[in-house]
Amino acid sequence: MHQTTSHRRRVALIDMGTNTFHLLIVEMPTTPGDKPLVLLRTKAGVRLGEGGISRGVIAPEPYARALHTLAGFKEEMELHEVEEVRATATSAMRVTTNGPDLVRDIFEQTGIQVNVIPGDREAELICEGVRQAVDLGTEPQLITDIGGGSVEFIIANQATIFWKQSFEIGAQRLLDKFFPDPSGIFPAAAVVAEQEYLASVLTPLIEAVHRYQPVGLVGASGSFDSLADMQLGELRTEAQLPPFTELQLASFQDSYRRLLSSNHEQRVALPGILPMRADMLVVAAVLIDYVLGITEIKRIRTSAYALKEGLLAEMLAQ
Repeated sequence: MHQTTSHRRRVALIDMGTNTFHLLIVEMPTTPGDKPLVLLRTKAGVRLGEGGISRGVIAPEPYARALHTLAGFKEEMELHEVEEVRATATSAMRVTTNGPDLVRDIFEQTGIQVNVIPGDREAELICEGVRQAVDLGTEPQLITDIGGGSVEFIIANQATIFWKQSFEIGAQRLLDKFFPDPSGIFPAAAVVAEQEYLASVLTPLIEAVHRYQPVGLVGASGSFDSLADMQLGELRTEAQLPPFTELQLASFQDSYRRLLSSNHEQRVALPGILPMRADMLVVAAVLIDYVLGITEIKRIRTSAYALKEGLLAEMLAQ
């Protein structure tokens, strides 16, 4: 007797970033070309880089938070009867001396095998993920993912990656370097210092921008989601985010001014801000403003899809 229901494969994709761990659980299509069914899309603020990344270690508290979060992800995977897991880790696990210990502990405690990927591979996956959310068209776009540990810049259209580079200048590092007192206002001198630092570090980006003349900015990360939430005036969950949002230039500039003129308490109270991101968003906004300044870009789109959706797209193409 023939079995009428074909077996559907359930896959979990985990992106262990320096700020946030993401979990995406999907049911893979049985017909090539069909879209996977999303069963769960969730994230947890782990702040893996807090208190250590600038010194090259994962501090004890974030280390414990990572293990706790992965244990929670494992429960969700069991509930959803997941058969296959693709887990990737990026900057914080790449550059810290005890990153390999955490990879081992995660495997021993949850059975999840974590793949620590280099920055170039991270940039490729981010680009592939963004393409699932935003039609990049034929003209070059500048894709930017501001993580806690690293920042990826990719110049690409829907078909081709023209240039890509990962820089270890993520928001947690910028916070450690330029914003030692998180209770206060971010002083003008700190803004200038961060901009001068970016100008010295991002020379390859400046050259690539001159060469390829990207016409738009596509932001894929929590910082861009937060700016889109500020534009809307409300904090959205992972599940509520559309694939992409148009971020008006005037809205970004207004949010940037408000972030710079607020102290920590006032920033946390701004509509659409996740408390965990309140200070990081300041240094990230300085970075975005700097990038807009070295380009002539007027159009900003935020992509809700990034690395994990890139992994999924690769799996679907196999």
